[in-house]
Amino acid sequence: MSGFSTEERAAPFSLEYRVFLKNEKGQYISPFHDIPIYADKDVFHMVVEVPRWSNAKMEIATKDPLNPIKQDVKKGKLRYVANLFPYKGYIWNYGAIPQTWEDPGHNDKHTGCCGDNDPIDVCEIGSKVCARGEIIGVKVLGILAMIDEGETDWKVIAINVDDPDAANYNDINDVKRLKPGYLEATVDWFRRYKVPDGKPENEFAFNAEFKDKDFAIDIIKSTHDHWKALVTKKTNGKGISCMNTTVSESPFKCDPDAARAIVDAWISGSITRKTNEISPEYKLILLHRIHLDVLDVKVVAFQSFKFVELI
Repeated sequence: MSGFSTEERAAPFSLEYRVFLKNEKGQYISPFHDIPIYADKDVFHMVVEVPRWSNAKMEIATKDPLNPIKQDVKKGKLRYVANLFPYKGYIWNYGAIPQTWEDPGHNDKHTGCCGDNDPIDVCEIGSKVCARGEIIGVKVLGILAMIDEGETDWKVIAINVDDPDAANYNDINDVKRLKPGYLEATVDWFRRYKVPDGKPENEFAFNAEFKDKDFAIDIIKSTHDHWKALVTKKTNGKGISCMNTTVSESPFKCDPDAARAIVDAWISGSITRKTNEISPEYKLILLHRIHLDVLDVKVVAFQSFKFVELI
């Protein structure tokens, strides 16, 4: 969608790599909290984390201030999904709907499991291979209820509203009719993608059947409600960074200068992996730039360093 842009920092496929998001004014924002859930009537925003056919497991860094996109790490190693025969990497543009959260403290009545502590995932099935960090508008078509290591992990099926064939897709049955085998391949991919890493196959609620558009939208709305409770500090975020620049009722809201200070610190080296600390001088600068009535601050761990966050 026009108005959003990205800024990469450090080399791709490295522990330090991050993709920061900017608004139409060039100000740094959180793709998790600051991009509205809706792009238009009946159209949701999607943050593209992984372009189709690629293998690097990129994701919104939910515990980093401003939540840039980074490559997932497991036991100190960067994560890549295997090429599961007959597939190459991810078989859709993969990402998340902003301003949603699958609450790990909420037991889902449909799956009997709690949420996975992330924004709700989206598989975009259009013809375009999107770019990492691209913000697109999508039409929701249906949803799959995956259970990943005992956690609820919904997978929304959607299509880019700018896709040439978007008008032909209005519900999950249209995917079955126009892309025969695609939904079956989606279940197969999600069932087996962790097996090469020595993990068991994933399971699904509803006997791995896709639910329709209306059901999917209800699930998305419920995760949006959970996000609202998260960002307004009405529920325990369990390490999630809620720093944002737009949510007026959030105690974590900061001004654009504070957001820029985070990226400046990243660029200038005020945050370093060697010391595992932000410099004391920069802590004072950040606190000065965050114009909020707060009682305390804390230092929270990144993947490989620490930073100041409001509590």
